[in-house]
Amino acid sequence: MKTVNYGIVGTGYFGAGLARILNEIEGARVVAVYDPSHAEPVAKELNCDMEESVESLCSRSDVDAVIVASPNGYHKNPVLCAAEHGKHVFCEKPIALSYADCNEMIRKTKENGRVFMAGHVMNFMNGVRTAKQLINSGKIGEILFCHAERNGWEEAQPQVSWKKMREISGGHLYHHIHELDFIQFLMGPAERVTMVGGNVAHKGEQYGDEDDMLFLTLEFPGERYATLQYGSAFRWPDHFVKIQGSKGAILIDMQDVKVVLKTPEGEERFLLHESKEVDDDRTRIYKGLEMDGAIMYGKPSAMPPLWLQGIMKEEMAYFHHIMQGASVEDEFRPLLDGTAARASIATADALTLSLKEDRKVSVSEITNKGA
Repeated sequence: MKTVNYGIVGTGYFGAGLARILNEIEGARVVAVYDPSHAEPVAKELNCDMEESVESLCSRSDVDAVIVASPNGYHKNPVLCAAEHGKHVFCEKPIALSYADCNEMIRKTKENGRVFMAGHVMNFMNGVRTAKQLINSGKIGEILFCHAERNGWEEAQPQVSWKKMREISGGHLYHHIHELDFIQFLMGPAERVTMVGGNVAHKGEQYGDEDDMLFLTLEFPGERYATLQYGSAFRWPDHFVKIQGSKGAILIDMQDVKVVLKTPEGEERFLLHESKEVDDDRTRIYKGLEMDGAIMYGKPSAMPPLWLQGIMKEEMAYFHHIMQGASVEDEFRPLLDGTAARASIATADALTLSLKEDRKVSVSEITNKGA
């Protein structure tokens, strides 16, 4: 198989992690990185070039694909630049902070016949794949309702991260869009949505400006529903997705680290990650002092934990196989052209409008405007 050369835009916590993983995959090589603040140590570690701009990286003739792992609000220009130079693109989630930007990015990559994969890494979690298989085999019947919580408590940090600045990160709703994306993967796009909440316990410059409590309601065709909670103002942390069906239910618990199938015949338990060792390590992290519930933000100098490295490796291996010419399964097709990620942003934009205007919003208000 041919060697695929990669360029990395953004070498912070996640970008550096993806670069290291790619450099260890057979037939993959990181040839250049760009980051205005963190590029030099990563370039030295990987023995690759350090570029001076997004343009200079994307215009390199030896770069086949670009990994965009810059802060959320800075994804659009690197994706467009890569597409204009004929490069395939992997872009971290959320791919953009507005439906209109998603449309522009998808249009440009499609015009140039390029793959545009969204970094919705939850799709590569062992327990998520297990849940999908159970659902597809009819174990829980028709999905009627989903409920997700991703919350915890956050103290003031020595420095305010860009992840706490709404204009750059989008706040909890956009930055932690995994659960919303997963629920829509199972139930299809939401039709009408509402969101209430605000910044109730983290007021002041030392916390940034994002809302710390958000409560979401999604309505789907056929009288099906979902609710979600996000935030950093929860002293009792939780991180899970519950899937309620007409014949049974599934719990994907990221905090107590388990997947449980419940049917009238009883309960079955499955691993969340690829081994019990990794599940135990994640349990240790959640129950210890390293994070509080789902509140954890990596620093450029830190290495991702075992469980996160595992799913990042699965994700990068999949993207690399596609770059080497592997066929795309129907399950992942919407993940490889940006459309699934765009659907999540459409719903997030509608939820944001609901909170702003204090009303129920049809997602079509967003999609029709951006058509």
